[in-house]
Amino acid sequence: MSLSDADYHAKAHALLARIEAQIDAWLEDDVVDIDTHRTGGLLELSMPGGSKIVLNTQPPLQEIWLAARAGGYHFKWDGAQWVDREGQEFCARLSRCASEQAGQALSFSV
Repeated sequence: MSLSDADYHAKAHALLARIEAQIDAWLEDDVVDIDTHRTGGLLELSMPGGSKIVLNTQPPLQEIWLAARAGGYHFKWDGAQWVDREGQEFCARLSRCASEQAGQALSFSV
C-alpha cells in the first residue's frame, strides 16, 4: 500500500518516537540499559555488551530498515502495520533482535 509522503513521515516518526519512549521507560524502571541516539530518521540503539541495532527511515522507498546482528530487514506499511518481506511485523522482529542482543526477553509493543 502506498502512502502519501506526509503519511509516511508521520507514521515513521511516530514509530521511532514510540520505540524511544519504550526504551526510556525501561531505563527508568531499571529493566535494561539501552542507549539511544537519534539523528533525523536514524535511530541507533546501543545494546548491553556493545552491539547495536540501527533503525533507519527510507523515504524514497517508503520503508523502515532494521539492521541487527541477525541481519537487515526492510519494512513497508501494509495498511495496518509495518511488515517485512518475510511477513514479519516490525515490533515482533525488533523484539526478537533486541532480546537476542540484550540477553534478556524484551517486548516492543508500539
